[in-house]
Amino acid sequence: MKLKKIAFFCIPAHGHTNPMLPVAAELVRRGNIVRFYSFDEFETKIKATNAEFVSCDRFLPELTKQEEAGLKKVSSTEMTIQDIRITLNMDSFLSEEFAAFQPDVVYTDAVCFWGKLNAWKHKVPLVVSVSTFAFNQLSSQYMKNSPKEMADMIFGLPRISKELEKLKPFGYHVNNALSLVQNDNSTDSVVYTSKFFQPYAESFSDHYAFVGPSVFSKARPQKTKERPLIYISMGTVVNDLPDFYRKCIEALKDLKVDVIISCGQNMEKKIPDKLPDNIKAYPYVDQLDILSKADVFITHCGMNSVSESLYMAAPMVLYPQTNEQAAVARRVTEINTGILLQTDTVAGIKAAVEEILGNASYAQNAEACSKDFRNCPGTAGAAEFIENAPHPSAGRDLLAELHIQSGKAQGIYWAIAAILMIPVGLLIGWRFVWMIGVAAGVLSYPIGQIMQRKIYQKITGTLGENHA
Repeated sequence: MKLKKIAFFCIPAHGHTNPMLPVAAELVRRGNIVRFYSFDEFETKIKATNAEFVSCDRFLPELTKQEEAGLKKVSSTEMTIQDIRITLNMDSFLSEEFAAFQPDVVYTDAVCFWGKLNAWKHKVPLVVSVSTFAFNQLSSQYMKNSPKEMADMIFGLPRISKELEKLKPFGYHVNNALSLVQNDNSTDSVVYTSKFFQPYAESFSDHYAFVGPSVFSKARPQKTKERPLIYISMGTVVNDLPDFYRKCIEALKDLKVDVIISCGQNMEKKIPDKLPDNIKAYPYVDQLDILSKADVFITHCGMNSVSESLYMAAPMVLYPQTNEQAAVARRVTEINTGILLQTDTVAGIKAAVEEILGNASYAQNAEACSKDFRNCPGTAGAAEFIENAPHPSAGRDLLAELHIQSGKAQGIYWAIAAILMIPVGLLIGWRFVWMIGVAAGVLSYPIGQIMQRKIYQKITGTLGENHA
């Protein structure tokens, strides 16, 4: 097979960049040329894969204090707007790069707009790197947005629409932001999980490669030791949680366990100076190495962290901070490899850890998931999938079938609502007919969700036990 020139793109985020690194290393090992467009924070890691590193820091917009605060709070509106602005800043540069490098394939993170948009603009085969679950209209039901997050999205739409209009003069034509971030069944995509762990996996077409966790480590779980090991990490984004770390320390200091805390930069502001003898804290650790020995992982439920935990057969106490993390936490509880922290009090944390340690089923299920992950194609499978892009589609598109049948069901629903208006008008009075319309409108969403699940189960032959 002809060796390829592959352009990698990612947003400046560890959770999105890290799973792409082993894939880059594997592609280079196979003789391909990989040019990775990223940011100075990741230069050392990228160069370690032997890929070419191209710095994009100069294209990052200057942020107001309000915009910076929005990004720290993981505002979807602010992240979308900044992605659009970076795309505009990079337009001239990337046009020159595509003309000079002439990539055979673009491999870009799912929410990296400048990667996707330039692949479409320059008509280069696109493969998307999905660092979370693949989200379509079914699996996105796992995302439960808080009122605050809903308000952010609704009130942010005018700002996003205004920014999207700025893309058109540069040859980027986008109907809406959702079309840029939601997965569809016609785009080649690599997902770093297994079909078992992916919600509604059957609804995704054969354009999807579920390759399992993308990691460098070849280590295996090693759980034999004198005392249980508890590992605590809140990831690299929302980890400024000194009160939560303090509660964890208080909850675990008198248990016969060893504890390791990884809390990121500015550790002195998050962790007390004096720690109990059984607890150690560090800014950063080799997470896979720690997880290979850990018996419980207290986690924010980022997809990378959860994948690495299950890869190393470590059950979890789940403390999600965003709606995306809550979706991952929900799936973990469904397969009984962890429990949701019901209350972030000292007593609540202690009870959750003791529940995991005292119930062997959590560790057994985590071990089964570890075996499932290790049976996936891995980074070699991801590299081969990218090399052979674009991929033809030979299988069924279950989502398209679902759209058709759901549309018919919705038509029947509204026909019944219309028919009900006649007896209401005749018996009660025509001025009350509007009440049927309002009631039908209010009930259409929950009834539609139920009908959709029933239709999906019929199409796939599943019982829906993993999609509560």
